[in-house]
Amino acid sequence: MRIGALARATGVSQRLLRYYEEQGLLRPTRQPNGYREYAEADMAAVRRIRTLIQAGLPTAVIAHILACVHDDGTHLIPSTCPGVTNHLRREQARVVDAITQLRTAQQALDELLGGALQLSRHDTAEETRHP
Repeated sequence: MRIGALARATGVSQRLLRYYEEQGLLRPTRQPNGYREYAEADMAAVRRIRTLIQAGLPTAVIAHILACVHDDGTHLIPSTCPGVTNHLRREQARVVDAITQLRTAQQALDELLGGALQLSRHDTAEETRHP
C-alpha cells in the first residue's frame, strides 16, 4: 500500500510516517518510480510506535526495541530481547524524574499564585477603604 493508504488506515499523517521512516522505525520498499510501498505489517508497526510514543519513549529508544514488542490486539507485550528491560527501566526513571520536576514547579507556582492573590485582595480592600 502507498503512504496515503497507510495514513488513512492508521490515522497518522503522511508527514509523520515519513519521519518514522527517517528515524528507522519504518522501512518501506521503494518502487522504481520512488513511491514508498508499505506492507500490511507496517500498520501494526505504526500502532506499536504510537503506543510507545504515548508511553513517553523517544524514537531513538523505540528504534532499539520496536522489533521486540508485539501487539496482542489489546496491549503491547515486550519479548525477551536483550536490553529491552533496561531501556524500559531507564525511560521509566526519566519519566518519574520529569514528573517530580513538574510537581516541584507546580508547588512553586501555587505559592506564587497564592501570594499574588493575597496581594490582589489586600489592594482591593485598600481601594475600598480609601476611594
